[in-house]
Amino acid sequence: MTDEEAAAIVRSHAQSGKPLALCGGNTRSGFGNSVVAESRLRSSNLSGITAYNPGEMVLTARSGTPLSEIEAALAENGQMMAFEPMDHRPIMGTSGEPTIGGVFAANVSGPRRFVAGAARDSLLGVSFINGKGEVINAGGRVMKNVTGLDLVKLMAGSHGTLGFLTEVTFRVPPRPRTEATIVVSGLNDAEAANAMAAAMALPVEVSGAAHLPMTVSWKFLDSTLSGGEATCLRIEGLPGSVDARSAKLATAMVVFGSVMRLEQSESVRLWKDIRDVAPYADGTARPVWRVSVAPSIGHQLVAALRLEAGVDAFYDWQGGLIWMRMEADADADLLRRFIKVLGGGHATLIRAPESMRSMTSAFQPQQEAVALLSQRLKLKFDPAGIFNPGKMAGA
Repeated sequence: MTDEEAAAIVRSHAQSGKPLALCGGNTRSGFGNSVVAESRLRSSNLSGITAYNPGEMVLTARSGTPLSEIEAALAENGQMMAFEPMDHRPIMGTSGEPTIGGVFAANVSGPRRFVAGAARDSLLGVSFINGKGEVINAGGRVMKNVTGLDLVKLMAGSHGTLGFLTEVTFRVPPRPRTEATIVVSGLNDAEAANAMAAAMALPVEVSGAAHLPMTVSWKFLDSTLSGGEATCLRIEGLPGSVDARSAKLATAMVVFGSVMRLEQSESVRLWKDIRDVAPYADGTARPVWRVSVAPSIGHQLVAALRLEAGVDAFYDWQGGLIWMRMEADADADLLRRFIKVLGGGHATLIRAPESMRSMTSAFQPQQEAVALLSQRLKLKFDPAGIFNPGKMAGA
């Protein structure tokens, strides 16, 4: 499929007013609010790396290019996607192949996000088809067009509600030569928040900071971490540097609890499972929330919720990202009320039974002024309202 063929499909739907579901590999099906559309436009026929010079550390690919193809090309050249995108298939119970366009459309970011930025921060340029069936190019292979970059950032995280992505250009920095993880054992959630804050204040360049309470720690590394709570701190870089910084970090962490070091193979496995929310990839539809708050209040939010609802949780991004699995109801109103009381944040419903999804806004409700701006942008990009209608309703 060419851009013009896809544009013709969009123009036909715009003229008839018939909704059009946009997707890539469909590995996040069930995420977001339900979309009612009889027709689907998939990017899977728009595939292939179109430009990649490792020396420039920039890659351009068609939006339907499998993520595995991108990762293989980068690994061959010692490079990576710094934002460490998660694989939603285990937690969503889906199949198929994740695509690079889907990653940017959903702004998918993993454990390194809190130091390296989100997917949108690596995105330099996009090509997409708007709701009028026009092919739009924005940004490029170098950061020079401010207006274009604003448009580029706007497309990231829009979940196919503003346009159909056909090509993306993004930064691909060098991959660290090795890594290690310092694990501090036996800390409760509040103590772990203090330990992670202390680690981030050290000049050791921590690239991953997560806390795994006892309820989930045993599910990692074949129960290697089953001794209790595990606060995990990742160090990446050249071998000698990793050794020196890990030693310094371990020495500093002894005041908080017992310390152990995971070498590269175990560290890679651990952070992949943290990234992919392995504890809650349980084959059920029990509600799972992705909650973003200030790192210092994450544990307070979980403690408050546990007084009124059945909830299991673990923390990433130094405590600023909380993965929550509810034991019964989604409890959206309760969760979002507590978030507001504690200073604000965002709660996104990732997984839930269809009966709960139909009654719960998947995305954090926007303030009135922001909601009005979003409506104006939607009208500008998709005047007929055909792209993924309702997907982000309430956000």
